[in-house]
Amino acid sequence: MQHNLVETILGAVVLAAAIGFFGWAYGQSSAGDPGGYTLVARFERVDGLEVGADVKIAGIKVGRVLAQDIDPETFRALVRFSVKKGIELPADSTAAVASSSLLGGKYLSIVPGGEDRMLKPGEELTFTQSSVNLEDLIGRYVFSGQAAGGGAPAGRAGEKAE
Repeated sequence: MQHNLVETILGAVVLAAAIGFFGWAYGQSSAGDPGGYTLVARFERVDGLEVGADVKIAGIKVGRVLAQDIDPETFRALVRFSVKKGIELPADSTAAVASSSLLGGKYLSIVPGGEDRMLKPGEELTFTQSSVNLEDLIGRYVFSGQAAGGGAPAGRAGEKAE
């Protein structure tokens, strides 16, 4: 009977340590409510921007993407995101969908403007720049190179030789 009691106590200690570790990890992660206030931005496209992605100003994380939806009237992407308390954004600030790296994920980059009026919670950033689709850029480069590859260099066709 003494052996079972020791195993039970040891199991309870291990379980308590595991619960404590998970609680600490959750607190250190960005999975919880980030706090701050919420803003909205509309984009033509947000390829690769996920809910939970970082919101950064000058490369520093200041918030998180909370939700994405489609505006049924304009068919533009509607992105709702948070910004930390204490960071006030001018009304003419811009939002852009940027890449973390060539193959990495996307984040929302905010560039503060210079206007005196500050955005209030729930307001919309009107100046936005949509995501750049890497596949489209590569396709344009490849196919534009084939079109100009057969004859004279681009910009020189039709010039008279001296």
